Amino acid sequence: MILADAAATQAFGARLAGAVQPGDVVTLVGPLGAGKTSIARGLLTALGLAGEAPSPSFAIVQPYRPPEVILPVLHVDLYRLDDPAEVEELGLEDERYDGVLLVEWPERAGAVAWPDALALTLSIEPDDTRRLTATVPPAWETRWPI
Repeated sequence: MILADAAATQAFGARLAGAVQPGDVVTLVGPLGAGKTSIARGLLTALGLAGEAPSPSFAIVQPYRPPEVILPVLHVDLYRLDDPAEVEELGLEDERYDGVLLVEWPERAGAVAWPDALALTLSIEPDDTRRLTATVPPAWETRWPI
């Protein structure tokens, strides 16, 4: 799928919000500036977040809970982690089943993290659009494409 601009990227995130369910993991892979946080912002806005969702680059984990949003979301940015063992210390698995785990830079968690995730990969095309590709796990087959 081609996303023409930041608005289209956020709109995709909003459509994604209509498909997520408690227990889902959505991973976002791509270079800096590819639109990972824009997808997250679109999803969070569609779930009811009134303010702007900051990138969790420094906090690493940014939780959103009702009544702020209609479904709990942990927005995670693993960019600053150096060792996959550090992910375990974040306690993400303990909370993921109550809501949605939205993970930027999941490759920092190691190759075997979240095999059941909807894995979204963004790349920047020469014309500055974004190409989104998805690896769709069995749990998402009836919900994809969105």
